[in-house]
Amino acid sequence: MVDSLRERALRLLARREHSRAELRRKLAVHAGDPDEVARVLDDLEARGWLSERRVVEHAVHARRGRFGARRIERDLLARGISEAAIAAVRADLRSGELEAAREVWRRKFGARQPRTPAERARQARFLQGRGFDLDVIMKVLKGGDED
Repeated sequence: MVDSLRERALRLLARREHSRAELRRKLAVHAGDPDEVARVLDDLEARGWLSERRVVEHAVHARRGRFGARRIERDLLARGISEAAIAAVRADLRSGELEAAREVWRRKFGARQPRTPAERARQARFLQGRGFDLDVIMKVLKGGDED
């Protein structure tokens, strides 16, 4: 049974990086004993095939162009990534936040400044939904190149 769990885990990891919590959830359905799943996951981590750091790096790289730091952090927490691993990349996420927000805003609204308060509110809500902080959103909507 352990070999089939290992094979199943390797097939999942071949498709994309998974967190330990994600793999545990997916493998638990097929295991008779939760200790078997833990042994397989420990073995995969020892061999370097399961890495929380790689999951975080991949998620940040894949989502940086579309989402803000808050949204990326929330998604990582939902995937079972530890707070310590998220804290390790938090500074990088925050440093590129303003430029990422400007790029997302340009793609959606064509770099057209809001003309009415209603339009401004709509654009702000859009950026908030993407996970950008309010201070970053205000800088984007005011325009200019100040940081």
